[in-house]
Amino acid sequence: MSAKLEALRLNLQKHLAERIGNMQEALGELTVDVDASEYLAVMTTLRDEPELRFEELMDLCGVDYSAWANAEWTGKRYAAVSHLVSITHNWRLRVRCFAPDDDFPSIPSLVPVWNSVNWFEREAFDLYGIVFPGHPDLRRILTDYGFIGHPFRKDFPIYGYVEMRYDPEQQRVIYQPVTIEPREVTPRIVREESYGDVDNA
Repeated sequence: MSAKLEALRLNLQKHLAERIGNMQEALGELTVDVDASEYLAVMTTLRDEPELRFEELMDLCGVDYSAWANAEWTGKRYAAVSHLVSITHNWRLRVRCFAPDDDFPSIPSLVPVWNSVNWFEREAFDLYGIVFPGHPDLRRILTDYGFIGHPFRKDFPIYGYVEMRYDPEQQRVIYQPVTIEPREVTPRIVREESYGDVDNA
């Protein structure tokens, strides 16, 4: 662990030791887990504490862990992962917060802390169905308003539930059940019979 990363780890333990869970290092960055009940308080401390001073939230994305790494996941299913940057200290931090309820995933909105998270939370709501109480305008951002379901959930069908087309008789766009036949998408590799032979090298 670099000296800068070690300094960040010590500052996190100093100011948030009892409020953060698992802390791990990967790819030269730290990731901390935060309980949903402590989420807003921890994020406010990360922004305001001079020894941490994360002025910018660069990104927030939703994650569905239901089929994590092709294995059975035993933890909570949905999480919001935030990427923070400190301009003052020139370091980064990843914060992960799991929604306590898999049936109705809900994580407090960070809009009061960083206004830049507004559209990121809307995207996580639209694609994963994670609700952010306290968000000023939580509505779909990428899919149509009539869209059913959340397309980035692991159990959402590849072809969706409905398709949209223009009906010249009705002179409007209509929705209808999907007419695409499901098929397995397997890459096809075509090689010459002598490909890889030592004699032809």
